Amino acid sequence: MNQERLMQVLLAPQISEKATFIADKNEQVIFRVAPDATKPEVKGAVELLFKVAVKSVQIANVKGKHKKFGRVMGRRKTWKKAYVCLQPGQEINFVDGGGV
Repeated sequence: MNQERLMQVLLAPQISEKATFIADKNEQVIFRVAPDATKPEVKGAVELLFKVAVKSVQIANVKGKHKKFGRVMGRRKTWKKAYVCLQPGQEINFVDGGGV
């Protein structure tokens, strides 16, 4: 796969209470990814950037919420997130700047 494309697939880690719970329980990490990203691209990007072994990837589309902006009803953007399951013993630590 093209390394330039892999560098653009991952947008940001999704850090929340739910993401922390999933990381502790299932050895998974959640990322916000590009809207046109595929499972093999996400797997390649995580392995390239963080130097960890990826077991599997699940992708979910998150629909944007309807919100009111003043008098006008609007909608937030729809986005995509990826649940990356790591091999046993692997871990990504975002506090220390990534890596193992």
